[in-house]
Amino acid sequence: MPRVIWKGAITFGLVHVPVALYPASQEIGIDFDWLDKRSMDPVGYKRVNKRTGKEIQADDIVKGIKQGDGDYVILSEDQIKAAYPKSTQTIEIEFFVKASEIPFTLLETPYYLEPVGKGEKVYALLRESMLEAGVIGIARVVMHTKEHLAALIPSGAALVLNTIRWAGEIRPLEELKLPAEGKTAAGLKPGELKMAAQLIGDMTGPWKSDDYSDKFSDAILALVSKKVEAGETATVTPLEDAPAEAGANNVVDLTDLLAKSLAKRKVGSSAEDGTRSMAVTAKKSAPKTPTRRRV
Repeated sequence: MPRVIWKGAITFGLVHVPVALYPASQEIGIDFDWLDKRSMDPVGYKRVNKRTGKEIQADDIVKGIKQGDGDYVILSEDQIKAAYPKSTQTIEIEFFVKASEIPFTLLETPYYLEPVGKGEKVYALLRESMLEAGVIGIARVVMHTKEHLAALIPSGAALVLNTIRWAGEIRPLEELKLPAEGKTAAGLKPGELKMAAQLIGDMTGPWKSDDYSDKFSDAILALVSKKVEAGETATVTPLEDAPAEAGANNVVDLTDLLAKSLAKRKVGSSAEDGTRSMAVTAKKSAPKTPTRRRV
């Protein structure tokens, strides 16, 4: 179960629904790490002065907002914090609308709402009343020191809070060259419309989200599994475990020592068989199932 990221209450009129907020989505794509191909060391990022090319310390970095004339307005952390909206623990429904009135382009991130305390009955009251009326609630909520517009949506047994992008975040359609609206204006023929309608009808069916998956991630994970089974893996020393140049203490990690000893014996055996041809030590191990990173 994901951790609670916010606790507060839904309010509409004088009704008060205590709830806990949980993330309703998770990232399941492939997460590639950058490695130095010469040594299999992890590759990191540095803060670099773009003019001098020299690395700088975090304490020397300030935040600035560029103006039209090229100058910057510098803001301190205290000034930025003071400008944040006040943290509140309320999802205040301002009005209700039909779900079809909200364009898909505005929908952003979904969250589950769970009743807490003795809020089950009033939670169910709000959910069933919204379902009966065929509406969703439009509310404001402050999370992580940022104010969001959000849609409160009944979904099965749950109430889902879906953050909504501000209108100013959506680019205007006028920037694109689009065909004119309307059948006549677009020059569409009756026969073309009839055939298109028939094709759409043949391809129409109920939505089943489980029927779809990330084919790219599936293909990459299958490739990784084959390489693991073939022993095509490379030992990478994490940065925090890299041997120190100086100042090493006398504490010995027995597990690490045993692993290195076993790896050395495998390398020795490979050399005797005349099969060692790579500079990077390959380790043969039992097949492992690669995992996807979840948030």
